Amino acid sequence: MPVAEPSGAASVDEPAVAEKPRGPRRIGVLLVIALLAFLIDLGSKLLVVARLENHAAIKVIGDVVTFQVIRNSGAAFGMGQALTVVFTMIASAVIVVIWRIARRLYSLPWAIALGLLLGGALGNLTDRLFRAPGVFRGHVVDFISVQHFAVFNLADSAIVCGGILVVLLSFRGSNPDGTVHQQGAKGE
Repeated sequence: MPVAEPSGAASVDEPAVAEKPRGPRRIGVLLVIALLAFLIDLGSKLLVVARLENHAAIKVIGDVVTFQVIRNSGAAFGMGQALTVVFTMIASAVIVVIWRIARRLYSLPWAIALGLLLGGALGNLTDRLFRAPGVFRGHVVDFISVQHFAVFNLADSAIVCGGILVVLLSFRGSNPDGTVHQQGAKGE
């Protein structure tokens, strides 16, 4: 006759069940952050193109930070200018990957990080799709110029901030599903 185990105790022979995520899914947070990042980027680009294109740079902090419109056909720092279609495909792939991760997203910090990445990717992808010289070849509008560094936009800033947050969360052992992975197997 089998012996009843105390409630909550697992049999020695049963495999351990992985801890399930707790709390609500965070897709809504991801989408709100992504939408805000996208709209702020889009609005800033519409404003600077309408007001600053074909005008002298505006000094924000002396000569260190200026606003000037640059049409960038390449990636960060103007590299890969002949690869505009490739960058369009990469941005599209990033969006698909984020959407797949979102289905099991329970972590608020991960939702914020992925929302920033998604909003930034959508902002630059919008330029690639709808700006001159044509679909999949459009040039991204960059306008924040930092002396001795680069010219970038708010989508780039969202991508960098989201990327830094992903790295920090990964180093802390945090997973998008709200669980924390261990630094080594116990008992081995």
